Amino acid sequence: MGQKTDEAEIVDTGSLTRRWIMYVVGIYVLTFGVSLAIRAGIGVSPLSSLTRTMTLVYPPLSQGTYNFITELIMLALTYLVLPKDFRLKSFASLLPAFALAVFLDFNLSMTEFVKLDVYYAKVALLVFADAALAYGLFLMIRANLVLMPMDMFVNTLCKRTGWKWGNIKTGYDCALLVVSAGIGLAFLADIPFIREGTVLNAVLVGQYIRLYFFLYKKMQARKTAPSSSGLEPAAK
Repeated sequence: MGQKTDEAEIVDTGSLTRRWIMYVVGIYVLTFGVSLAIRAGIGVSPLSSLTRTMTLVYPPLSQGTYNFITELIMLALTYLVLPKDFRLKSFASLLPAFALAVFLDFNLSMTEFVKLDVYYAKVALLVFADAALAYGLFLMIRANLVLMPMDMFVNTLCKRTGWKWGNIKTGYDCALLVVSAGIGLAFLADIPFIREGTVLNAVLVGQYIRLYFFLYKKMQARKTAPSSSGLEPAAK
């Protein structure tokens, strides 16, 4: 409930055009953060670990393509979990999913030159990457437009089961890690992308978003607070 309240306080309810621009920029910044996290080379998020592993299992398809395939699967599962609530407009979630796939492949190609050997530099890059990723998510939350199929699936599970959203999201992320590890062991005899950075990612992204919420609300409070000057009537 607290999370929903926080989101309601920072949601932009203004111009639809401005919100769409914010949403697309958020997707781009998010994928930029994901690409840098991958280049850090010390572990990535659960979804990235699965799609990145698939690029090693079957290299002809890009990570963006695998990401879009995953979103398609999530949309299908959303229908299977609660078909009576599934609407034609649910397919609109594929539009941002496609944009994310395109931006992800673009940013991966643009950051291909990033190759770090020093471990502390890798950690620093991951910390920065998570900040960018979280800021992209923050902008998407602010825009309050279309849910990605993955988020729609988690929300639908929450509605269907009555379980807490945070517990379902944690279970979902853990399931992705298990699938990624299983595929890696089965086809590569290795678990290439689940490392200490995966844990760091899970901790930092949430904390960064909380920080952005706090800073935004503090900035808004300053804007709406009456000025300290000019409040007292002039002395006669």
